[in-house]
Amino acid sequence: MSGRWTVDAVLLDMDGTLLDTEKVYFDSLVAALNASGYTDDVVTLCHSMVGLPGPVCEAMLLERYGAAFPLAEVNQAFLDHRDEMMRAGLPLKPGTLALLDALAAAPRPMAIVTSSSRRSAERNLALAGIRDRFETLLTLDDVAQGKPDPELYLKAAARLGVAPQACVAVEDSNHGVTAAHAAGAITLMVPDMAPPTEATRAKCAAVLPDLNAVLAMLRERGGLARSA
Repeated sequence: MSGRWTVDAVLLDMDGTLLDTEKVYFDSLVAALNASGYTDDVVTLCHSMVGLPGPVCEAMLLERYGAAFPLAEVNQAFLDHRDEMMRAGLPLKPGTLALLDALAAAPRPMAIVTSSSRRSAERNLALAGIRDRFETLLTLDDVAQGKPDPELYLKAAARLGVAPQACVAVEDSNHGVTAAHAAGAITLMVPDMAPPTEATRAKCAAVLPDLNAVLAMLRERGGLARSA
């Protein structure tokens, strides 16, 4: 995609994009599985879950380990480990505040578009100190299908009253990129836990190192003015 973009809104994934949470989730799930005696290449399995909604991850675990898999026990161990790691608060990814400040000053409408539940999203954004930055928050509770289905992105664009094609979506995962691209959004990827596949790269307008680079590209290609 060359030339200038028409950008009427910016749609932002949460975990792994704005918040440095994916490693917390990953480490917590690996620890929970190990504690229940599952050690057979769980690292690869957990990597494949990055960016997917919780119910999908649970279905993957049941498919792999069978109906006898102790889902409730593993879920509780995951939550206990996650909460312990989060007690000190949630760090932001580099460039988060600069990007949010620039979008607010533009002003350019923005929304959170996350595969997390609303309860989880509200908690995580509050722990990170940025909940009050967003009027529009789309979560797994708002749709029938989470990412990689495009429904979340289509609904977010509709909520903001803009065409999906006039939205920039910022994602960190392969599944998230698939959702944003399928919705028709201009898709930027800042990889977190998992590198982009070749198929993912083909769906992105750019793959960038951090959110500071996203901001620079929005200024260069999306007409986002520099603050005075």
